Amino acid sequence: MKAIFLLLITLFSVGVSGNEADNYKLGAGDFISISVYGEPDLSIDVRIGSSGSISYPFLGDLTVSGLTVKQFEEKIVAGLKGPYLIDPSVTVGMIEYRPFYVNGEVKRPGSYSFQPGLTVDRAISIAGGYTDRASRNKIFVERSQPSEGKTTRISVKLQDNIMPGDVVTVEQSFF
Repeated sequence: MKAIFLLLITLFSVGVSGNEADNYKLGAGDFISISVYGEPDLSIDVRIGSSGSISYPFLGDLTVSGLTVKQFEEKIVAGLKGPYLIDPSVTVGMIEYRPFYVNGEVKRPGSYSFQPGLTVDRAISIAGGYTDRASRNKIFVERSQPSEGKTTRISVKLQDNIMPGDVVTVEQSFF
């Protein structure tokens, strides 16, 4: 009985901790799908432009960058409710995340398609692995924070997760 109780508490705490996708902030390069139930003319697939905004029917240019998917859904509902629809049912989904980048001492530096759950180690593998001069201890990630208008550079471990738009840099070793 005690083991079942502990299992239930463990499962509940995992569910409460939230999902990484719930906190994901949309940004330039993301490809999203906007669906409005019963309104095919308002349902579109669109890539977020470099300005961080999209053009949407009836509402014009909407700033998307820095919002979560849920926040963006609420923004569209608020814009459509009243003058256009009585009770709009809006769903926003991810079609394709913006790419991540790997540079420095890797065999094939460049941009790559992001997949949820991607770690630094996997990103380096996707980029062909380390060169002979690569440092396995000096790996950094530059992460853009569009809502704050800044980029931060952090030292990372191989098992750390990366996000869409991140730039992974593998520094050169001196030995």
